[in-house]
Amino acid sequence: MGHPGRAVRGWRGGWKRWTLLVWVAAVSLASADGRRVRQPRCPVGCTCTKDNALCENVRSVPHTFPSDVVSLSFVKSGFNEITGGSFVHTPALQLLLFTANSFDLIDEDAFLGLPHLEYLFIENNKIASISPYAFRGLKTLIHLSLAYNNLETLPKDVFKGMDALTKVDLRGNNLLCDCKMKWLVEWMHHTNATLDEIYCSGPPMHQGKKLNDLLPHSFDCITAEFASYQSMKFESISVEAFTFGADQYVVFAQPFAGTCSFLEWDHVEMTFRTYDTIESTSTVVCKPMVIDNHLFVIVAQLFGGSHIYKRDTSANKFIKIQDIDILKIRKPNDIETFMIDGESFFVIADSSKAGSTTVYKWNGNGFYSHQSLHPWYRDTDVEYLEISNKPHLILSSSSQRPVVYQWNRSQKQFDRRTDIPDMEDVFSVKHFRVKGDLFICLTRFIGDSKVMRWDGAMFKEVQTFPSRGSMVFQPVSIGNWQYAILGSDYSLTQVYQWDTKRGQFVPSQELNIQAPRAFSLVSIDDRVFLLASSFKGKTQIYEHLMIDLSN
Repeated sequence: MGHPGRAVRGWRGGWKRWTLLVWVAAVSLASADGRRVRQPRCPVGCTCTKDNALCENVRSVPHTFPSDVVSLSFVKSGFNEITGGSFVHTPALQLLLFTANSFDLIDEDAFLGLPHLEYLFIENNKIASISPYAFRGLKTLIHLSLAYNNLETLPKDVFKGMDALTKVDLRGNNLLCDCKMKWLVEWMHHTNATLDEIYCSGPPMHQGKKLNDLLPHSFDCITAEFASYQSMKFESISVEAFTFGADQYVVFAQPFAGTCSFLEWDHVEMTFRTYDTIESTSTVVCKPMVIDNHLFVIVAQLFGGSHIYKRDTSANKFIKIQDIDILKIRKPNDIETFMIDGESFFVIADSSKAGSTTVYKWNGNGFYSHQSLHPWYRDTDVEYLEISNKPHLILSSSSQRPVVYQWNRSQKQFDRRTDIPDMEDVFSVKHFRVKGDLFICLTRFIGDSKVMRWDGAMFKEVQTFPSRGSMVFQPVSIGNWQYAILGSDYSLTQVYQWDTKRGQFVPSQELNIQAPRAFSLVSIDDRVFLLASSFKGKTQIYEHLMIDLSN
């Protein structure tokens, strides 16, 4: 027979196990019910269906949505920007749409934390600015629309890392097809994504054109400027750059200190440093001249006569070798050096009533007076140039219009050829060339300085520039860049850049130089420096820097 006690105990044990199972199931159901209760509800101002949410007139981006929402839309919202990390709480989104909203800015990392987003529509809003990293992390995005906003430009590489893109829509914006958008044109030619036709709202050269039709070389984005590099603690009235023995030097005439100050380039410190000096009196010009690997310096002085020095390389100093006739050169104002048929000359413009502008020639041992051009005219400047492959001089004077002299090869002298009409009170004349055409800059202290062009028979006016205390109007050429620098004793120095299409100079930059008197260029270590003498302040050195506007 069986044992009834054992049966009872077995029944009781089975009942307890059954009770435990029921309790565990009940707890599990309760936990499940609890999770359903904590499931995020649709935010206020939004309407949610099974997998979609539509928010209208909300003041900010809600942080809680049902977890099964994969499509989210914002219409007529009141927030001003999409801030970074706005959607980190909705990682399942596959489509995100903004339309008819009032925000105007998309911030950095605005869509961070959306690894499954494929469609992003930001249309008919007021967006004027987008952070360069606004779309960072959207590696799965295939369709982006920024149509019908207020965008004029897009930050460079804003689509970087979005390799899955197949469609970008930028219609309805006022895009300026300038250098800041060059990157987009380059991107369009390398991406697999397609763009709808986009029309440029500017600048004038591209206005109305299709951005899709532009090429990278359609943009001229390289510009340049003179950036302050070094300030010298002395005044100067003239500056000259020269090469001697494969090294570059500059020399400044310091009238108050009574010296010619020579500087050299320090390749370690990357600055200009003192090289040597020539002591003088009331120095106005220190003109270097290299003949047969020998360096000569013509030192023009207002008092005590003018002199010629030679560099003694063995003694490493300058030695005076010659005095200049004080009866002819009484008040020197400018010196020009030149070569004709292999022979070396220099000419000194004399601004006194009793002096005479004189040409000097090197005879192998020294310089001798070759020709006196004219007395009594108080010449302030002399410029050597070639017109139709023939040597010429232009003399500027305070008592007559600029006079043009032509070299007579048979007589080996300069003959007066003509003058430049309607140009009284010209202080100096400097020349330059653009694509073979000859131009001159004529400086007036008060009135209008001018640029004139040689037409084959005479100089004709091209452009005028208001002058207010101008004593220098210096053209300088750096590579393909042609500048003209108009100094002023009463205002800022104006830098003009030649516009090839207009055939004129256009304003480029302003420099703060006190009473500028001369400018010169020197190229060292693949760098170009502009040297500016200042009669009443510190002598300045600027570096010519190239700037890529597309960056």
